[in-house]
Order: sequence, then structure tokens, then C-alpha cells
Amino acid sequence: MKNFFCTLITTIVAVSAMATETPDYKVLTQDGKFEVREYPALTLVRTASGDGDFMRLFRYISGGNEAELKIAMTAPVLMKHEGEDTGMSFIVPKEVAAKAVPAPKDSAVMMDNLPAGQFAVYRYSGGRNEKNEQEALGELRAWVGKKGLEVTGEPLFGYYDPPWIPPFMRRNEVMLRMAGSQP
Repeated sequence: MKNFFCTLITTIVAVSAMATETPDYKVLTQDGKFEVREYPALTLVRTASGDGDFMRLFRYISGGNEAELKIAMTAPVLMKHEGEDTGMSFIVPKEVAAKAVPAPKDSAVMMDNLPAGQFAVYRYSGGRNEKNEQEALGELRAWVGKKGLEVTGEPLFGYYDPPWIPPFMRRNEVMLRMAGSQP
């Protein structure tokens, strides 16, 4: 019976991951759970309040925009912590971003752009909480320091899986933008 549930959960995770668009990137360096990736510019919808952010963004992609367009969910959901402010972003699917992205109806939802660039990335599992985020960020900062890489700006946390996926099976990442062009 235990094998049945493990197989069922693995199947649900795999199907969920296959159905969700993720941004394209090129891996420049890989070292276990660490990578340096090159990303194209990404179009985002974001909030900056930290209170009810997910539902605001979900309403936007569910048709709560000026065009009343339903927009597919993408992964990862991006989180940025700047002092006391927590911002959440959804990546706009490539097909929608290539056209006119509809304006939000909710004034707490904004359009944004994540400029193209290189990022140092650490992949980890577990629930979304401050302890896990700080441990993962510490691991990434230590690796970046050991490799002599220069980073800039605040970290971005990426969450790929829905909350019903068991924490030990979740794909989470922390990303730091590389300063300038590095090997």
C-alpha cells in the first residue's frame, strides 16, 4: 500500500509539473544543487503588499484584468523580500507576453519586468518558511563566495509546486543576480 501512495504522489507531481509553463533558461555552470543560469527578460505581474498577494494575482490570471482574459498559471511563483515588504510575482506565459499583456483591474497588482541576466541558483525542498529560506540563502551565499562570484541585489525565491505537494517533494529555489557578465 505504501508503494501505491508513493507512486500516486509522484504521478500527481509529474503531471502537475508537465502542465505548467516554466521560463526558459540556459545552464552555464552546474555543481550539484547549485547552478549559474542565464535567463531572458521575463514579464511579471506582481504585488508588493505581502497581504493576500496570491489571491490578488490569482484573480488577475482568472480574468480579473482589463481584457477579462484567463491566463495560465506558470511556475515558479517568485517571492522577493525587501526589508519589511514582501512581494509576490507570477511570470506571464510567453504567448501572452508576446502580445499585449492586459492591465490589472486591482490597483495592488502591477506589471513588471525581470531584466535578462545571469543568476546563481540553489535548489532545495521543504515548506515555504523563513527558516528554510534563510538556510537556502546561506547555502547559496557560501557557494557563491567559494566560487569567487559577484552577486548583486536582493534574493528571489522561486516556488514551483502547489501547497498540496508534500514538502519533501517540492521544488524550491533561491536566486541571486550575478553582477555584470561572469564566466
